[in-house]
Amino acid sequence: MIGVVVVSHSSALAHAAVELALQMVQGGRPAIAIAAGAGEGLIGTDAMAVSAAIDEVASPDGVLVIMDLGSAVMSAEMALDFRSSDTEVRLSSAPFVEGLLAAIVTAAGGASLDDVDREARAALAPKISMLDVPASAPADVPASVPAVAPVSARADAPAGVSADLRIINPDGLHARPAATVVSSLAGFEAKLTVVNTRTASAPVSAHSLIGLLSLGAKVGDVLTVTASGAQAAEALAKMTALVTEGFGEL
Repeated sequence: MIGVVVVSHSSALAHAAVELALQMVQGGRPAIAIAAGAGEGLIGTDAMAVSAAIDEVASPDGVLVIMDLGSAVMSAEMALDFRSSDTEVRLSSAPFVEGLLAAIVTAAGGASLDDVDREARAALAPKISMLDVPASAPADVPASVPAVAPVSARADAPAGVSADLRIINPDGLHARPAATVVSSLAGFEAKLTVVNTRTASAPVSAHSLIGLLSLGAKVGDVLTVTASGAQAAEALAKMTALVTEGFGEL
C-alpha cells in the first residue's frame, strides 16, 4: 500500500482534511504523515518537515504527496533532495481537499501509485459536472480497469455478468456510499463498471471513487453494473447488496 504525505500551510486544515477522508475508509488505511505549518503556531511549510514525513511513510509501493498552496509545492520539491528513503515519490497536482479524500480512499483499496494519483487529480470532475461547468477533460478511469459496455445478465456472457440496481437511499450515490463501494470491492478478483441509465452515462469503474461520483446517481436512478473476472459473480453480489440495502443509510 502506498504512503500519503499531506503538506499544508495550516496544521488545522491538514488534520481536518485527513479526518474527513478517513471517515470514508473502512478497514485498512494507508500510512499518512502530515507536514503542516512552519513552526510553533506559524503559517507556512518546512521542506525538512516534508522530507521527514516522506521517510516516515516510505513504502516499496511509493509515496504520494498532496499539497495546498504554491509554497507548499516548493517545499515538497526541496524535500526530495533531503529525504533518506529511495522509494518513488509523486508530487500530485490534485486539489487539496477533494484530491486528498480520493487519494486516501483509493490507496486504502490497495491501488497503485499511478492509479491513486490519477484519481486524486480527477477529483474536481464530479463537482464540475454537477455545476454544469464545461470541463477540459473527463474524469480518468484507472488504466487497470477497462471501460466496457454493459451486457445481459447471464453468467455465461462473454464480457461477464451484470445487474440493474436501483438507488434507494435518499441522498443517492454521494461520497460516503461511493467510498464504501470502492473499499468493499477491493478484495475481489474482479473488475466492475457502472452506467447510470437515467443519464446514459459512459461506463465508469466501480473501483474509482471519482468515477462513481461523476455518475450523479440520485434516488430512483438505475445503475447497470457489469462484472468480469474470476470472482465476478461474488463481486456483483456484494455490489447488489450494498445498493439494495441503501449503503447502510436507511
